[in-house]
Amino acid sequence: MSEQEKNIPDHVAVIMDGNGRWAQKQGKPRKFGHEEGMEAIRRVTMRASERGVKVLTLYAFSTENWKRPPQEVHFLMQLPIRFFDRFVPELQEKNVKVNMIGFEEKVPHSTKKAISRAMDQTKDNTGMVLNFAFNYGGRAEIVEATQALCQKVLNKEISCSDISEERIEEHLFTRSIAPYQNVDLLIRSSGEQRLSNFLLWQNAYSEFYFTNLLWPDFDGEVFDQAILEYQKRQRRYGAI
Repeated sequence: MSEQEKNIPDHVAVIMDGNGRWAQKQGKPRKFGHEEGMEAIRRVTMRASERGVKVLTLYAFSTENWKRPPQEVHFLMQLPIRFFDRFVPELQEKNVKVNMIGFEEKVPHSTKKAISRAMDQTKDNTGMVLNFAFNYGGRAEIVEATQALCQKVLNKEISCSDISEERIEEHLFTRSIAPYQNVDLLIRSSGEQRLSNFLLWQNAYSEFYFTNLLWPDFDGEVFDQAILEYQKRQRRYGAI
């Protein structure tokens, strides 16, 4: 095995952007792009699993996405149900484990039920973790972790001096995917170059890969290109 083949990022996070623009280019409603985006999720999940990625985190719905038109929000809330109904057997076959991070409040019961069922069905799988960030916001996550630590200080369970990076990480949503909670490679489609409140703490030292390709056009070959670019880089973590 070559050095490049060994140098696979443990945690890849993806901002799946461009579904609506892709649909508009086809002269179709935005929801058509979200439907095609589900197929891209399947393709990228399979390739990431094959390449030996430990965790694939997908930014499925942000805390800011509630600002979208109600009809689109309703459609997006139905997508996890349709995705898991369609693809859980394939995830089982590939030994992929489903996980979710984010705020459960406001998420419809039917959506939460579908996600919980998929997590339960795959809980014994030992391969890659397919981690959906759903109703997730990086700032809100850090605020919640800070409030939890403040309460522990007030309860005299810990002192202020006990608060460390490790202690904070224990209170972030990504504690559920430890020891791979910090991102190695962040991919964003559609040409936009910003984090959009996604895994702000966890992306502190990640490598970024931006592509103009819209998310529904993503496939295994494009994912491989991102991995190859990652393998060319030297990560210094502030050192020389």
